[in-house]
Amino acid sequence: MKAASISEIKRELEAKKNSELTEYCLRLSKFKKENKELLTFLLFEAGDINNYVGLIKKEIVTSFEEINNTHIYYIKKSVRKILRQVNKQIRIIGSRQAEAELLIQFCNSLKAFQGTLLKNKQVSKVYENHIKKIETAVSSLHPDLQYDLNKQLNDV
Repeated sequence: MKAASISEIKRELEAKKNSELTEYCLRLSKFKKENKELLTFLLFEAGDINNYVGLIKKEIVTSFEEINNTHIYYIKKSVRKILRQVNKQIRIIGSRQAEAELLIQFCNSLKAFQGTLLKNKQVSKVYENHIKKIETAVSSLHPDLQYDLNKQLNDV
């Protein structure tokens, strides 16, 4: 079965009643955890994005504190897991400013975790690629925000 395009779905949703839309959203939230997380963000957190970003930043710091550092394999695996969580939150929020802030926090936490960790080729590559992502995200923002975020980026 072929899925309909976004414009077709939008047209059909505009023709539906509020009660039907509510039913569709509830059904959609039952299928995947990501759908439920997106609906939770849109309903409860979208009004105060700065607070939500602050919570995610704290979560990043906490995740780095909980890393099993007995072996480099576990460290790299944990870093990838944290990065997956950060990228998922970035997709949910959908804001370039939030993307830059979260990636700056990730890079700061990664750098602060262990200095020797950045000597590892894979981890240093992840770090460098995300610095480039931050620069790309910052370049599309308002000049005032660019100045503030570039200042934070230079501290990384």
